[in-house]
Amino acid sequence: MRLAVAVALALLPMLAFAQKTGDQIVRVAGEDTEMNAAIAKARGSLDEFLALSRKPPKGARNFKLKVKFSDANGNEHMWVVPFKQHGDDFSGTLANEPEMVRTVQAWQTVRFSRADITDWGYERDGKQFGSFTVCVMLTRMPAEEARAYDAYGFQCQD
Repeated sequence: MRLAVAVALALLPMLAFAQKTGDQIVRVAGEDTEMNAAIAKARGSLDEFLALSRKPPKGARNFKLKVKFSDANGNEHMWVVPFKQHGDDFSGTLANEPEMVRTVQAWQTVRFSRADITDWGYERDGKQFGSFTVCVMLTRMPAEEARAYDAYGFQCQD
């Protein structure tokens, strides 16, 4: 029971974020240059992020991974929080409700490999770090929609 409560409490920030922003699926072409660059940037800095998540500095919390899930219906990139590393494999709680992929469900414990990770993020002192794919999506949203993300302090930089 304590574990269930701990997982539920850990997911509250993601739930609030999803509700406020609408956490909707954004369709992106596989050859999207900007999105692929964001994924490459996240993957290129994944080791640093994982080291940070193992020994978080003061004020750092809500460490999350974005993971690509695939089945016969397509591909979906969704957040997993909290997560645990097991060598090159990972497990965690799926924090999104899939719209296309039918092999996983929201709040389910999922297992995945390092190759499935497409983004990462965390919060420190009220600011969001990482979330490179979100930063790409923010530049494409109408200004009104993008402002919904302002309260979460995204640090989108090149």
